[in-house]
Amino acid sequence: MQVWTVANQKGGVGKTTTTVTLGGILADRGNRVLLLDLDPQSSLSCYFGYDPDSLQRSSLNLFTEERLSSRYLQSLIVSTSSPNLDLLPSSMSLATVERSVNSNGMGLKVSRALTLLRPHYDFVLIDSPPVLGALMINAMAACDQLLVPVQTEYLAMKGTERMIRTIAMVEKSLGTTLHYTLVPTLYDRRTQASVGTLRQLRQAYPTRIWPSMIPIDTRFRDASKAGQTPSRYNASSRGVRAYQSLLKSLALQNDQRLMA
Repeated sequence: MQVWTVANQKGGVGKTTTTVTLGGILADRGNRVLLLDLDPQSSLSCYFGYDPDSLQRSSLNLFTEERLSSRYLQSLIVSTSSPNLDLLPSSMSLATVERSVNSNGMGLKVSRALTLLRPHYDFVLIDSPPVLGALMINAMAACDQLLVPVQTEYLAMKGTERMIRTIAMVEKSLGTTLHYTLVPTLYDRRTQASVGTLRQLRQAYPTRIWPSMIPIDTRFRDASKAGQTPSRYNASSRGVRAYQSLLKSLALQNDQRLMA
């Protein structure tokens, strides 16, 4: 089982879109995929029509339940509109986890929980909040691959620098190396802001940035309204094709281990 975390300390960069689209493509290819919503804003859960205020159980239970079991974890999981694609939804009360940031072992709660689900899924994709805290640290500590969506606009450079420092801090704290890839998103070749920012990102992070980019595509919004993954809504859209290219690149980086 591979665990991928999608994270950035800046909001509005395409984290949820990245999670849903990659998860959908992997599920379409026959992989058993779990999407884990660790963002109290619950955008990923709302995407598939779940009301975070009415859920009896959510990803909050990963932190509040003292003794987790595979059966209990499976009871937290709900279905989506796509075959092979499941969701462990979030709730707004997940924000209370940040108050326990100094509790012993709090940073490894998600990692330990996902170990119990290893026989049931090929991939787990985690959508994390845009705030450095216990939730983001848990998401990063649990992952085999970290994806950092970076919006191609001028303010992204400062946000990316901050995220790189955060990654270094988490690596030092965990005593491990995080394999991360910067993914340029919301690219609009008609604007100088997008073109110039992408150029700067490539110059600043030549070994960390994915060489291509995810374009602005209104089909992402249309798929969200329909509650479908973009690949099932329109598999031939330019946005989906870009994410398919990203998956191919990740497979090459990881010696073909990440593709089924």
